Amino acid sequence: MDSENRTRRRIVVGGALAPFADGLRSELAVQGYAADTVADHVHLLADLSGWLSDRGMVVANLTSVAAREFLAVRRAQGRQRGVTDRALAPILGYLRGLGLVPPPTVPPPTTAVELLLTNYRRYLVRERGLADSTVKHYLRSARVFLAWLPGTVDRSLPQLSAAQVVEFVRDWNASRRSTANDMVTLPSLRSVLRFLHVAGYVPAALAGAVPAGRGQPRNLRRAVRSDHVQAVLAGCDRGSAVGRRDYAIVLMLTRLALRGGEVARLELGDVNWRAGDLTIRGKGGRVDVLPLPADVGAAMADYLLRARPTSPARTLFVTTKAPFTGLAVPTITGLVAAACARAGVSRFGPHRIRHTVACGLLADGASMEEISQLLRHAQQRTTAIYARLDESRLAELALPCPQGAPR
Repeated sequence: MDSENRTRRRIVVGGALAPFADGLRSELAVQGYAADTVADHVHLLADLSGWLSDRGMVVANLTSVAAREFLAVRRAQGRQRGVTDRALAPILGYLRGLGLVPPPTVPPPTTAVELLLTNYRRYLVRERGLADSTVKHYLRSARVFLAWLPGTVDRSLPQLSAAQVVEFVRDWNASRRSTANDMVTLPSLRSVLRFLHVAGYVPAALAGAVPAGRGQPRNLRRAVRSDHVQAVLAGCDRGSAVGRRDYAIVLMLTRLALRGGEVARLELGDVNWRAGDLTIRGKGGRVDVLPLPADVGAAMADYLLRARPTSPARTLFVTTKAPFTGLAVPTITGLVAAACARAGVSRFGPHRIRHTVACGLLADGASMEEISQLLRHAQQRTTAIYARLDESRLAELALPCPQGAPR
């Protein structure tokens, strides 16, 4: 009973942040946090306010640097809770939303590698228009490659050779524990080599030295069995909020061949219920409008009416735990994997579902152009991987021989 009274007792916040305690309580409650979690955050707010007051600081002094210093002090004191950036994020997010504290800042690069990666990030975003998740993966792979170089980047890159690129790929392949196809490392290596050449770090164009790799060819063995897909759909508990959400997502993947990132980016306003269509934001800023199948629309409506928690997020699908924010791409992949485990079938993800839809269309006699339109490929050469499964379809992609051309 005493512990219950202590939990319910109102926390008194003094100091510079005292005027914002009630607002933080209300904001966290709206976001769906449990009462105990709200109390923990208000306790942390009280500690932060006292720390500011002890140093004669005001709210506007709460910069990213000051926040990191506060957390470092708590860790040095042996505190076990409220010692990470994630723990402090709801408080800082609330105060920044009120315009009271400065926006988060990223420390400037201090090494040659960090400066190079900063320039590479700018290239990926501004020149290539890649999605945030792709940029993250490419930067991680670039960091691994740069760390592999025998010396500092300013000495190694001007002397980089094709033989070294091949040697890195061999070392990377030998160190891999998984036999699954790697969809990131080799493409990202080609990308960073192109950037290094264009930006003048490397004198020679070495992207072509990267081997094609075993992950390049696609064939029917990657297609998911239809009974496995049906088992995964049937295994979603449509009586629960999580099950309704997961069923709508998996069904959308199987019917529209969407990428995981495209599902994560879907917003409430992208669904045109009257016209029966769906706006998809794909790779490279591409926007397409697809017909909304009736069964997918029904699953989405069931989720929105009976399972989606109240949230300020504009994304169609949100997390099931507070704060109710949009889903990240790894979450989409993870929930599909969890659905496979529940159904007792071999694990697969959004990309294999997408591949399965394309293989099914190919088997049903769809043209390469039709498959390309559904998959929303920017170039038909990407769709050509499916033509390899049926040599008779290769003729659809062949250019006509010029007539009367000089020999």
